[in-house]
Amino acid sequence: MKNIAVFGSTGSIGRQTLEVVRKYPDRFRVSALSCGRNTDLLRSQIKEFSPEMVCVADESEASLLRAEFASLTVFSGEEGLCILAKENCAETAVNGLLGMMGIRPTLAAIEAGKDIAFANKETLVAGGSLVMEAVRRRGVQFLPVDSEHSAIFQAIRAADGNPVRKIILTASGGPFRGYTKDQLENVTLDMALKHPNWSMGAKITVDSATMMNKGLEIIEASWLFDMSQKDIEVVVHPQSAVHSAVEFADGSIIAQIGAADMRLPIAYALSYPERLEEPGKRFSFTELGSMTFEKPDLETFKCLKLAYDAIEKGGSWPVVLNCANEEAVSAFLSGQIRFVQIADCVERALDLHDGVNIGTVDDILEVEKESRAAVRSYINKFT
Repeated sequence: MKNIAVFGSTGSIGRQTLEVVRKYPDRFRVSALSCGRNTDLLRSQIKEFSPEMVCVADESEASLLRAEFASLTVFSGEEGLCILAKENCAETAVNGLLGMMGIRPTLAAIEAGKDIAFANKETLVAGGSLVMEAVRRRGVQFLPVDSEHSAIFQAIRAADGNPVRKIILTASGGPFRGYTKDQLENVTLDMALKHPNWSMGAKITVDSATMMNKGLEIIEASWLFDMSQKDIEVVVHPQSAVHSAVEFADGSIIAQIGAADMRLPIAYALSYPERLEEPGKRFSFTELGSMTFEKPDLETFKCLKLAYDAIEKGGSWPVVLNCANEEAVSAFLSGQIRFVQIADCVERALDLHDGVNIGTVDDILEVEKESRAAVRSYINKFT
């Protein structure tokens, strides 16, 4: 029986993690949960899984939960998340948090000696050097939950110690694969939220549509697998069957193939190094029929090119890329800007940035503050 803490339990990754736990009650037990504002769903999760600790965003809501669940320890805010990360009894913390708020709780859980099942890519994009140094120092396992990085991890494990020459990171291409720049001008929010293959939260779905998601994943893969971005190739694969692959010195490629079901990489991260019996859908080559692969269009999908530029500069540039994108996507979701202006906002923030050294979380947060302010100022010109 493994104790699991689920950070972001009401989000897409969190809900699917609890589906896996629900299917294997003799293997996993939930010791802690956290959520932002969706406390109605959290209440039902508390009743079903009986954790000892929870954390919510707002202290007033935390007070209500304390009154409702007398035996439950309830924290609130970012400080509460960090306390929860350190003090809960879980061996594995599933990080399904959104955005930059995942950095401090991730580091707190690592310092407490917990293994991390990781889906919060923004933390590695902004604080990869700090996180991976802590992972090495504390000797914990850092297990990717994103389908692409889980695929790379599995392929490397199958390589029996042979060094990897290149990572091949697959991308579905999102709902606008094949669109021209002119066609993107007419994209609406409803169109952007209809991903052809995956069921994800709104922010990640929009990132997939702009292909920024793949740019962030390049940075994430670089930190996770200690690879130069020059050795990470993005390939558009609309069927989402090959989740990613690695190439070796002799040109051989090992790919991980499976159904487009996030419960599969989640289950593997929770049970590693074992594999659970049928945690999700089965893949069929004959039902799929064919697989195709294309080069990404960096001119039309400018966000991916901006990501490559930020990676090459390194240091604080990926922090700016990530923060500016978060702010721009939020503005798009709220109707303040158009789809094509997401890339414009990110490019503007990068143009205004001079670059600084990143040595602490405070350094990251200072760059974040400046970048968000720059993007908000730019958005105000559109509204």
